[in-house]
Amino acid sequence: MTQTVLILGQSGRFGHNAAKAFRQAGWQVKGFDRKSDTLHQSAQGVDVIVNAWNPLYTDWAEQVPEIHAKVRAAAKSVGATVIIPGNVYVFGPDVAPPWSESSPHRATNPLGQIRRRMERAYAEEGVKTIILRAGDFLDTRASGNWFDQVMIKSLRKGKFVYPGNPDIPHAWAYLPDLTRAAVALAEKRDSLPDFVDLPFPGYTLTGHEIAAHLQDLTGHPVRLKRMNWLLLHLAKPVWPMARCLLEMRYLWNTPHWLDGQRFDDLLPEFRATPVRLALEASIGVRPGSLQQDIDPNQPVTARA
Repeated sequence: MTQTVLILGQSGRFGHNAAKAFRQAGWQVKGFDRKSDTLHQSAQGVDVIVNAWNPLYTDWAEQVPEIHAKVRAAAKSVGATVIIPGNVYVFGPDVAPPWSESSPHRATNPLGQIRRRMERAYAEEGVKTIILRAGDFLDTRASGNWFDQVMIKSLRKGKFVYPGNPDIPHAWAYLPDLTRAAVALAEKRDSLPDFVDLPFPGYTLTGHEIAAHLQDLTGHPVRLKRMNWLLLHLAKPVWPMARCLLEMRYLWNTPHWLDGQRFDDLLPEFRATPVRLALEASIGVRPGSLQQDIDPNQPVTARA
C-alpha cells in the first residue's frame, strides 16, 4: 500500500531533498501551495507531514508559533506523524558535548527560546512527532546556506572562509543522508514513541579538516581565512538579519557534535555517505570522481 507524505516547504533546502528521498522510496509526495491550499484540506489522507517551513530569522517570533500550531492541528485531525528538521539551537553554549536526546535545553537567546517552545508544544499536545536534529547543512545545490553562501564562495580563488574557530569540532549534516534517515524513520513510525528527539550524527569536522578535504578534492591549494564579522556589526542598525546572525555566532566558537548512539540503535542498517563524497557533491567537483576509493562492501560510519 502506497504511503503519502505532505511536505511543507518543498522548495527549501530540507523540503527539496525530502521530496526526492520520499519519491525514491516509493512514497506519494504531496506539495503545498500557500497561496491556494489550506493545511487542513491538504493533510487529508496523508500518513506523514514533513514540516520544512523555515521563515527568515527576523520572522521567527511572529511566524514560528503560528505555523507550527496549524501543523499540529492538521496532524491531530488526521492522525499523521510530523517530522521536523531540528537544529542545535535549543542547547545553548553552556551544555557540554556531545549533544544528545538527553542533553538539557538551556538556550537563553531569543532564537533558541523560540525553538525550545516550539518543540515543547508538540510534546505537550501529544502530536506524534519525530524531531530529526542536525548541525549545519551540506547541500547538493546552492541553497543560500553558510557553506555555499559564505564558506566556499571564493573557493575557485583558493580561499575557504570560516565563520569561527577553525580548531574546534562543529556538527554537519549532508542533506541527502539526513532526508534518507527521515524516510527510514517515517517507515518505522508505528514502532516509535509518540515523541522522538533524535540527533543525527552526521560529520564532526573542524574548519581545518574541511579545508584539507577541499584542497584534496580540488587539487589546488586552499587557504583558510577567518570571516570578518565587523561588517555584520556595522549593519545591525539598518539590517535586522545581521542581529540574528550575530546572535547565533556562538555556535561557530562552541565545540559541539551530536551523539549518534540512539540513531544507530534505531537505524542500524543506515549507511552515511563518506564525508569526501558529500563535500565533492557540495562543491560541484566531478560527480563520482572519488568512487574508486570506496569499497561498497565496507560499512561506513556516520561520523567523519
